[in-house]
Amino acid sequence: MHESSSVAELAKRLRGELDRYSPGGKLPSSRALVDRFRVSPVTVSRALAQLAAEGLVVTRPGAGVFRAEPQAAPAPVGDTSWQEVSLSADSAAELVPRAVDASGVLVTLTPPPPGVIEFNGGYLHPSLQPERAMAAALARAGRRPGAWGRPPVDGLPELREWFARGIGGAITAAEVLVTAGGQSALTTALRALAPPGAPVLVESPTYPGMLAIARAAGLRPVPVPVDTDGVRPQLLEAAFKATGARVFVCQPLFQNPTGAVLSAERRPEVLRIAREAGAFVIEDDFVRRLVHDDAGPLPRPLQSDDPDGVVVHVCSLTKATSPSFRVSALVARGPVLERLRAIQVVDHFFVPRPLQEAALELVGSPAWPRHLRQVAGELKDRRDAMAAALRIGLPELAVPHIPAGGYSLWLRLPDGMNEAALVSAALRAGVAVAPGRPFFAAEPPAAHLRLSFAALAGVGEIKEGVRRLRTACDEVRGAAD
Repeated sequence: MHESSSVAELAKRLRGELDRYSPGGKLPSSRALVDRFRVSPVTVSRALAQLAAEGLVVTRPGAGVFRAEPQAAPAPVGDTSWQEVSLSADSAAELVPRAVDASGVLVTLTPPPPGVIEFNGGYLHPSLQPERAMAAALARAGRRPGAWGRPPVDGLPELREWFARGIGGAITAAEVLVTAGGQSALTTALRALAPPGAPVLVESPTYPGMLAIARAAGLRPVPVPVDTDGVRPQLLEAAFKATGARVFVCQPLFQNPTGAVLSAERRPEVLRIAREAGAFVIEDDFVRRLVHDDAGPLPRPLQSDDPDGVVVHVCSLTKATSPSFRVSALVARGPVLERLRAIQVVDHFFVPRPLQEAALELVGSPAWPRHLRQVAGELKDRRDAMAAALRIGLPELAVPHIPAGGYSLWLRLPDGMNEAALVSAALRAGVAVAPGRPFFAAEPPAAHLRLSFAALAGVGEIKEGVRRLRTACDEVRGAAD
């Protein structure tokens, strides 16, 4: 059972028993609740915190937990229908409406119901996260002199230097801004480089969160197809000429969702095409630290081969650690750096210093390379297990590319199979999958699914998930006959 479901169930049971206690009455101790309900102390603590957040109990350190005094009746619900008119009136004057569709992002952020296998996750399973190393790093960071003071707005110099070394080339710490996660860095970059209403070139398919950022900023995403060698240069050049775009967003390494790596032959072509168009390339280097241990040498970031400031680079620690370890870098050279810095400061001030200090402690510890080696082996094993299970159990679902990094496989569905119907049938069968449609800026050429192998407990769950997906495919086909 998921920890979250255990907490919800215990909170529900305790909520139902509150009438046994008068206002101000003391509830049983945490130890008594652990023994009675046979749950962990963490589950009890979180359930009581939930009740406290609802105003039902009051926690008094050293004394215990008590039923709260009755609250006043809630205020009557107001009428918010006026907002529909106001928001619509604002959008009427916009070249591109800024209505935000977050469904493609929420697929990977919302935990599935209890008992459902998570093939749609976007982060490492807790068993793969360096939880002990992060906890130790955070504890050490909290004791550093000045750890709770105000950090430099660009980020701690030592952390900026660490990010710069990882990128290589001529990049220096002075060209690095520390940001609060890759999504935040992408948002800052798009706001800095493209005005509302402007076209922005994107890979097709691409990361739904980036499409959501672009549309929320009033930009017009224009798709440029990719194949197993990355974006196709001729189509990229044609798209720049046809649209007049000044920004291209790409993931050259283990692209999401296809897993493609931009080939050595195409790398200089992409930079040349962007330079001749007077355009920036936003390089989202999001999973460099999730390489598999059979990958061989990795190509360097595009930015390390770019002396002219064409590339604005984004990289993050989040994917290789935890969704809550939101420390990343935004890297650029030339006048654009000042614009990026200004937007970053206005939007966020700075990344909390304790988190930056913890990042320094983590990446400087012996546990960090050990963790990366472990993840490299685990992800390879899970990738191979999923690919083998699909070959045997679902041979009709094409897997055009097996990546050597990242956390997912990209599947093409048979012609005529209804993607939305399969996603719904899969959930009924007990497996959550990511539909392909949100990965496309325009009409998709075919139906797809993305299956993640990183958010699972192990190989056994992968095999069971594919078996459940087989059941869903049979249901959809049976309904179509």
